[in-house]
Amino acid sequence: MIKYLGSKRRLVPVLGDICAAAGARTALDLFTGTTRVAQEFKRRGATVTAVDTARYSEVFAQTYVALDADEVDYPALNEALADLADRPGYDGYVTETFCSSSRFFQPHNGRRIDAIRDAIERDYRDSWMYPVLLTSLIEAADRVDSTTGVQMAYVKAWAQRSHQDLELRVPELLPGTGRAVRGDACALAASLGSFDIAYLDPPYNQHRYFTNYHIWETLVAWDAPEHYGVACKRVDARADDTKSAFNRRRRMPVALAQVIVDVDAALVVVSYNDESWVPIDDLVVMGEARGGAVRTLSFDSRRYVGALIGIHNPNGDKVGTVSHVRNTEYVLLAGDRDLVDRVAQGVVPPDRQRCW
Repeated sequence: MIKYLGSKRRLVPVLGDICAAAGARTALDLFTGTTRVAQEFKRRGATVTAVDTARYSEVFAQTYVALDADEVDYPALNEALADLADRPGYDGYVTETFCSSSRFFQPHNGRRIDAIRDAIERDYRDSWMYPVLLTSLIEAADRVDSTTGVQMAYVKAWAQRSHQDLELRVPELLPGTGRAVRGDACALAASLGSFDIAYLDPPYNQHRYFTNYHIWETLVAWDAPEHYGVACKRVDARADDTKSAFNRRRRMPVALAQVIVDVDAALVVVSYNDESWVPIDDLVVMGEARGGAVRTLSFDSRRYVGALIGIHNPNGDKVGTVSHVRNTEYVLLAGDRDLVDRVAQGVVPPDRQRCW
């Protein structure tokens, strides 16, 4: 799984337990990102709908959520990956943009990314393997990048992992099927259908996933966009239609409140933390607007790795100090009181719960 801002890796077991305690057979992951939580719901036996605005998220969802591992032709997939791995590298958009104009990858890996991505588009575009091969390439590139985990900047000296050779691997596919949807949560929340559980992990602040992971967007779109700045971000990052209401302080609370009300689910689960724009008490009010009960679970958590190593400018120079290294992660449960109580009591001890 790629390095990802806001990843719920440490909360995934808890969220999986919530899904199981709710007896959920259908699940919605509305801000799916890398699909980490959607995958856990799928492991727990739920049929999952995974939604996000990002192109790369749609590819991950097609691979890990919609595709049934029991139906995969693994010999064909292995053959395709071996074929791609044998393609000789050459200078292309990635090498020029992300190795020369910027330093996200070392040139020997940039050339291979260029060759492999061209081959995927040319030779596998109409194959069921297309999203799987793209997923393999993105994950391979992530293992040899030279960043702190986001693509707003690269580190001043080459990261140790960047010296390694790009290696394509078979993604760890899961049995069962689901649905991948690309679109805006605000526009889609009310029209996706009815679910046993809906999980919401919205952006908390001004940091935009479109710019934080612009390289993955470009690898999927494969459109050789014009770029700007030291990080060579896609020029369409400046367009209004790539900006989310969830990254705007004034619009975000209204958007979140509406999405929480709009989703059709027996149990709504919202991840949040104490560094967000909306105080936890306001989030509780949003949950109460659905009717029924609200309960919050709290977890002490280490902050994202990018925050732990300090503040850097676009050239990779350290320019600030870390104010704190831990925060509080919240999981809000909203639904019928009996259901909320049963789920909360089966997941965490009472001293980490607050109920309304």
